[in-house]
Amino acid sequence: MSGTRQLNLVAALGLWASACLAATFYASWQGYGGRRFAVTLCVFALLFAAEILVAARGVQERVSTFFSMRGPLSLAIVLASLLFIAYLIYALGTSTFLWQRAGIAAACTFVPPLLLASAGQRKPGVWQDYAAAAALWLPWKIHWLHGLWPYPQERLGYVLAVLLAMNVGVAAFLFVRRLDGVGYSIAWGRGWGVAVALSFVLFALIAIPLGQVIHFVRFDPAYSHLKTLPVTALGIFFFTAWPEEFLFRGLLQNLFSRTFSNAEVGWLVASVIFGLAHITNYGVFPNWRYVILATIAGVFYGRAWRRTGSIFASALVHTLVNTTWHFFFRTL
Repeated sequence: MSGTRQLNLVAALGLWASACLAATFYASWQGYGGRRFAVTLCVFALLFAAEILVAARGVQERVSTFFSMRGPLSLAIVLASLLFIAYLIYALGTSTFLWQRAGIAAACTFVPPLLLASAGQRKPGVWQDYAAAAALWLPWKIHWLHGLWPYPQERLGYVLAVLLAMNVGVAAFLFVRRLDGVGYSIAWGRGWGVAVALSFVLFALIAIPLGQVIHFVRFDPAYSHLKTLPVTALGIFFFTAWPEEFLFRGLLQNLFSRTFSNAEVGWLVASVIFGLAHITNYGVFPNWRYVILATIAGVFYGRAWRRTGSIFASALVHTLVNTTWHFFFRTL
């Protein structure tokens, strides 16, 4: 990504600290406190730090250099162990430890890195790459990861589940597998604004009338949500758009393009899989209306990723779409 300006480490630390401080004040205002909440907040801060700081300039290279003397297998074990220990700190510190939960956490943290370690030096696009991606996504989709975080409430459990999956994915694909072309960076370059804006506008021109024709959404602005919209948008970006773009664009579109030796085919296949991943949303199966619109959305998210080479750009389009949907439309 020549000609781009990437967030530096100091700025990334400031972003991370600001988010953690805001979360602390908000939780205090909501009445949370005590030892259990302090432990939960610390684990959240650790996992969120990895998501943010790895996207800063030079961090991936420094971490890779630090671990360069380790083979893929030993590195996979070390990184997975660190993440599993983070979960154990939460479980023991909040008095929610169960052996069944610990077993699920161990499987979710160790399986993807170990699968990729077994790929050795083979070119990206082998079966281990796809198996590891599935091992990241399926436990989250079937809510195994959500159930690992019973304290203090379901919404924070969702956030912690996403952060654990993200950390496992980063450790497995960026450091064990060392997959290139992911675009895991918070950066900006010439023409990116046009790529983001055009992808969003083109999707809106298709999805809004189509969504109303197939009775999926209707125009119903939620003006009462206006004051919380900035916080909602940030939450969507960090805990929905960024993780999903990492998986579906940075990993799957990237890998499929290599497997088929065709960037357009990889783009299309990843978009269809992204759509099918929403087939059970809103408790409806099969939710074909959601699949159709999500597939179209995937095409335009993939377009932004292709034009910029960064999941930051596609995550911005994703955030614009979800935030607009949240504020202006009601799902039928």
